[in-house]
Amino acid sequence: MSYASHLRESYGLPVFDFPGPDDEKGMDRLPEADAVAWRVSSDTYDAEEAWPEAFARFTAAVDTTRVRAIVVGAWEDAYDNGPEEIIAALLDARPRLPALRALFLGDMESEECEISWINQGDVGPLLDGFPELEEFGVRGGSDLVIPPFTHRRLRSLTVQTGGMPARAVRNVAASDLPALHHLDLWLGTANYGGDCTLSDVEPILAGDRLPSLRHLGLRNSDIQDEIATAMASAPVVARLETLDLSMGVLTDQGGTALLGGQPLTHLAALDLHHNYLGDPLQQRFRDILESAGVQLNLDRGHADEDEWDGRVWRFVAVGE
Repeated sequence: MSYASHLRESYGLPVFDFPGPDDEKGMDRLPEADAVAWRVSSDTYDAEEAWPEAFARFTAAVDTTRVRAIVVGAWEDAYDNGPEEIIAALLDARPRLPALRALFLGDMESEECEISWINQGDVGPLLDGFPELEEFGVRGGSDLVIPPFTHRRLRSLTVQTGGMPARAVRNVAASDLPALHHLDLWLGTANYGGDCTLSDVEPILAGDRLPSLRHLGLRNSDIQDEIATAMASAPVVARLETLDLSMGVLTDQGGTALLGGQPLTHLAALDLHHNYLGDPLQQRFRDILESAGVQLNLDRGHADEDEWDGRVWRFVAVGE
């Protein structure tokens, strides 16, 4: 199994960790406010300060009128506590963040909090409260609420989970996002609360909504074969530039259907890494798509099969 890692960039900017409360030298060497994406974190365990306190230090030390991207890292007891106070602090700071264009909530690695242990909440107020955002992302599916929303500027939406609530998927599909170019959903597994079915993503595949969509990622799913099979005839594919079906339980069944469906040779890239495809089918993908100039990722990574009690077990890349 793989793990979610810290973001390295946001809004095209390198992520920089705002120093902790005892790092005086770090506070003396802060970059320009608009040169980085600022990760503001507390500690999950035995925190010296609460996240809103760390954010208060940040707003006092940095020219927030120039800040373009904020990454919310760990907060105290994230396995028990949701981000309600964090969301409130961000919303209170809106007048001081006129240049903010990217926001990510819950950038934690497994040592801080496993992805399926992160307690999330209703992110609707952030999406409504920052109408100038162009990128928004969230990690963690436990108690995650994404209501249907309208956003005229949002170009990128990323939701990373080990198990995404079906209602969140349906509500994303029902949202009015005319500028959305990049959609990346980690659907996860039923073992960690992911109850999404194919019917929940079908409105996205139909292509009737999201008129600007050029990148679609429906990945990290234990229904990857069903998704790949539906993608073989999905109207949305014709206007995509890149397609990502990686990190899930994709076998020859779904791979054969995908390759035998509508042409994929118009794509700039197709990402299928962490897959359970057999060598002959992988070669067919290469013969058909790489020869047409499609950048293809077929790296199996850690996609190892286990046999137990007469059954073959396969796993998504990021679960717990």
